[in-house]
Amino acid sequence: MAKRTSVLQVTGLKKAFGPVVIVDGFNLEIRAGEAIALTGRNGAGKSTVLRCVVGAERPDEGTVTVNGVPVSETNPVVRREVATVIDDLDFFPDLSVVEHLDLLARAHGLPDAEAAVDEVLHEVQLVPQSGQLPATLSSGQRRRLALATAFVRPRSLLILDEPEQRLDTEGVQWLAERLRAERARGLAILMASHEPALVQAVATREVRLAGAELVTAAADDEE
Repeated sequence: MAKRTSVLQVTGLKKAFGPVVIVDGFNLEIRAGEAIALTGRNGAGKSTVLRCVVGAERPDEGTVTVNGVPVSETNPVVRREVATVIDDLDFFPDLSVVEHLDLLARAHGLPDAEAAVDEVLHEVQLVPQSGQLPATLSSGQRRRLALATAFVRPRSLLILDEPEQRLDTEGVQWLAERLRAERARGLAILMASHEPALVQAVATREVRLAGAELVTAAADDEE
């Protein structure tokens, strides 16, 4: 079998806030079709790693590359390849659900933006709410909309911080199936999660963090 292409490479990552070292000497590689789950208690550094990976935080030491390109939040090459849901999104208050997704699809140059938006709306089960403003949605519906903003655009790497938040049991099951489909299409996934069922269903490898210390990395599955 041909070796899968390396999508994300993290080498020697260190990040501290004042005297508190959050993560130190962190290394990670994700290839196309792989999904890595970062797990561990709150404060273990999962979100910090993700924010460094997407360029929202600058590491004190180490390098992060996506498809061989150094990560910068303003680099158009990186922005084109990486889709993220790592914070609660600030939606435009005057744009409806469908208008948000249509804007993203067209901004990323999708050849048939309308069809792509329709498909994603059905996928995240927001067709009945498509004309509503985001502020009128329930917390679970806003989470589905946040995920839809990642699914409606081109990507080779998907970065998710606790994507199961505010989803019910059915929603977590849907998300697991969707992320497995993303893997099957050759996407790379890096996610932080507190949901064991989601990790087990999606991840090819689990990396557990404990503050600045890496506890263990489970072996890849053999799917």
